[in-house]
Amino acid sequence: MHKLMIRETTIEDLENVLNLWNDGDVMKFVGFPNGLGVDLNHLKEQWFPTVNKNIRRKHYSIYHEDLGYCGESFYSVHDNLKCALDIKLLVKARGKGIAYKALKHAINEAFTIGKALAVYVDPNKQNEKAIALYKKLGFIEHKHPSKEVGINHYYFEIRYNDWLTKKEG
Repeated sequence: MHKLMIRETTIEDLENVLNLWNDGDVMKFVGFPNGLGVDLNHLKEQWFPTVNKNIRRKHYSIYHEDLGYCGESFYSVHDNLKCALDIKLLVKARGKGIAYKALKHAINEAFTIGKALAVYVDPNKQNEKAIALYKKLGFIEHKHPSKEVGINHYYFEIRYNDWLTKKEG
């Protein structure tokens, strides 16, 4: 295994995903300071059958040869060809450049395989490290297209042509 391995999530990854989602430190910025409280049966029967079934929605598990399982990233391309993107990392994996590499991977996949025209994130305004990471990747703040999002979140987007320019530069 290379230092970092990012691959589509399989049934064998579900216990790791379960532990990630039930970790309050991981989930605090998405509104679940005590974790999601999901169980393995839910993941196996409800969630897993819906992931990685087509090119427009992919979930990745992130591993590091020294750290083991580090977290997840995913993308989901909507009918308007805008793509939701997210990443969650365990504490042990933060501050090591893993999120940057994993997000670059997911963004590339969303544009090349998922055929998205734009990728967006909506980080909690208190998640300063995530915001800095998104800006480093070239995301630009925009007015949120939905009025349903609370005042606690930003909306950042990067369009395909801007991503190509960023990658080449």
